[in-house]
Amino acid sequence: MTIADLATPALLVDREALEHNLAAMSRALPGARLRPHVKAHKCTALARLQVARGHRGLTCATPREVAGLAAAGLRDDLLLANEVIDPARLAALARLDARVTLAVDSEETIGAAARAGLREVLIDVNVGLPRCGCAPEEAGRLADLARSRGLEVRGVMGYEGHAVGLDDREMRATKTEQAMQLLRSAHDLVGGEVVSAGGTGTFDLNTVANEIQAGSYALMDTAYGRLGLPFRRALRVLATVISRAPRYAVADCGLKALGMDHGNPSIDGAKLWFCSDEHVTFTPQDAPLPLVGERISVWPAHVDPTVAYHERMHLVDGEDVVETWPIDLRGW
Repeated sequence: MTIADLATPALLVDREALEHNLAAMSRALPGARLRPHVKAHKCTALARLQVARGHRGLTCATPREVAGLAAAGLRDDLLLANEVIDPARLAALARLDARVTLAVDSEETIGAAARAGLREVLIDVNVGLPRCGCAPEEAGRLADLARSRGLEVRGVMGYEGHAVGLDDREMRATKTEQAMQLLRSAHDLVGGEVVSAGGTGTFDLNTVANEIQAGSYALMDTAYGRLGLPFRRALRVLATVISRAPRYAVADCGLKALGMDHGNPSIDGAKLWFCSDEHVTFTPQDAPLPLVGERISVWPAHVDPTVAYHERMHLVDGEDVVETWPIDLRGW
């Protein structure tokens, strides 16, 4: 099969770029120094490649990702780096034949984990991103509460998400250091062997965490592509031109095929006008308008939600489709 045989929009992953990215990160963060975040690709086939490079601990964002990895045999050390209070979902996680660690940041999330029969937790600390996480000074009290409920507290986690995408490297480093000082202070109160943090944008700047939760590095997107990181863009959406006018062309790849929260996608050599539900409107800058039926590549600005819109990704080598992988960890 070649990419010409694929129905569009289709998610393509360049094999050479993917291998480069996996190898580059493994050199920088070997073994347990990297806990890959599977939310970026939601694909057990790709997770297997990461585990094969020695990264046996994996990070998840949803119970579905944890359950899917365990069912695929990737069960050594699964961290659900997210707060969950749903009793049924937590009980299902506790029944898995897998080592599952849950992020907790409150009395309520600790109680829910204990009642469900989960055994291990990390104290999630707010290090500057206004999302989940307790105040650093509350971490010790929550750790003591978790232990009193029979839970093992492995350590702490915190995500410097407000820093990972900053274009200016010096500012990115400064914000990361400030965030990690907060996490270090929390860890002093909590104890444990795990200090988990970081992402693709700070993988080489975060020296406090002993495991980095990077995910986007494997596939990359145009937002991270601005930062001068040693990773290549591997993921694109193949689209077909379905209409043309005197000044623009339209392809079958829109909001329902692309993560747009980090901005518009890009098309090489073209000005992108806008995306609508099923369409992208664009004008080539130094080439004639493509004909109806021609194929184009659309590069997403945010890989994680882009992947979640699709049922499968195609590993390609030039024009050849080498493998097709189900995106089998979609959903909650």
